[in-house]
Amino acid sequence: MNLPLIEPDLSLLRQGHVLVDVRAPVEFAQGSLPGAVNLPLMDDEERRLVGIEYKQRGQQAAIELGQRLVSGGIREARIGAWQRLVEAHPDAIIYCYRGGLRSQIAQQWLAESGVERPRIRGGWKAMRQALCQRIDAAAEQPLLVVGGLTGCAKTALVQALPNGLDLEGCARHKGSAFGRHPLPAPSQIDFEHAMGVSLLALPGPLVVEDESRHIGAANVPLTFWRAMERAPRVRVEMPLDWRLEQIHKDYIDDLWAIYRQQFGEWLGWTLMRKQLSSALARLKKRLGHARLARLQRLQQLAFREHERGNRQAHEAWLAPLLTEYYDPMYRYQLEKRDPGRFLHVGDWDSCLEAARSWTQEAARQPSGRPQPA
Repeated sequence: MNLPLIEPDLSLLRQGHVLVDVRAPVEFAQGSLPGAVNLPLMDDEERRLVGIEYKQRGQQAAIELGQRLVSGGIREARIGAWQRLVEAHPDAIIYCYRGGLRSQIAQQWLAESGVERPRIRGGWKAMRQALCQRIDAAAEQPLLVVGGLTGCAKTALVQALPNGLDLEGCARHKGSAFGRHPLPAPSQIDFEHAMGVSLLALPGPLVVEDESRHIGAANVPLTFWRAMERAPRVRVEMPLDWRLEQIHKDYIDDLWAIYRQQFGEWLGWTLMRKQLSSALARLKKRLGHARLARLQRLQQLAFREHERGNRQAHEAWLAPLLTEYYDPMYRYQLEKRDPGRFLHVGDWDSCLEAARSWTQEAARQPSGRPQPA
């Protein structure tokens, strides 16, 4: 039976195809392709047993064991799951790790049941390689970095640009001790895949936020990180009260909205308090015992006031967190940078306009990069 194969083209991701990942759940959890649904040919234990058989007795013995393990009602249930997904998404495409035996078996069993769908040549591995190559290629595109003190709404500025790449969004983390998202963070592989897919729609000049290489649990790929280090910058400067309002929105209002939606009033509030308390405690080494104890007291008082309806009480611990921790840390990093690399320093609106002007100039250059002044 000749079963259709398609090439590992990133347009499959750009077009939003639903992908049927027939790898085991443990493999899927380590990293999947965007848009993939895990409907495995073998579960984790079956895969483990087949792997042992392969090492001890070879491929044919492993295949025969797999056929015995996935037979009868188990086989029918897995075919049924694939059929239901294809009924809901007729353009679905099948893949496994290398596009080999597992996806071929799933494809064949489906075809025998009257449903024919293609599988990806080279599977997950080939698609991942293409996504990583897209990130490496992006490191050669013109790049502008948006910097500024904590609370200057740098992420919002990047999101306001059609050529902005939101690295924090890909990492599902706001890039600070208080930036953890209530939902689980992506694996490193999933972060890279989200980044690669975002870049598919961004072939020209790019604008990103100034980040450390580590964004929560994710690491920016080295080639792209080095490009960020070399890139020109704009720096947003806003007054403390404006930044305090922004940090309140990020650390309190937005966080509470997500927790409440995901977990309900009581559990959401409990989990949010635990996250913010833990985040502050993790700064002990940098803050010192006395300063940390003072901020913890203010934070606990703010929680109690918040429960009484006074949301603004959080400013009592957020303001010194900015002025005594984040601002000195950023200014220390700023002193090590070449001031000549800042193309513009100004308020949020002027930096947004500067980023737009840089983008237009970069797009006009034959090399895709603005010429030095």
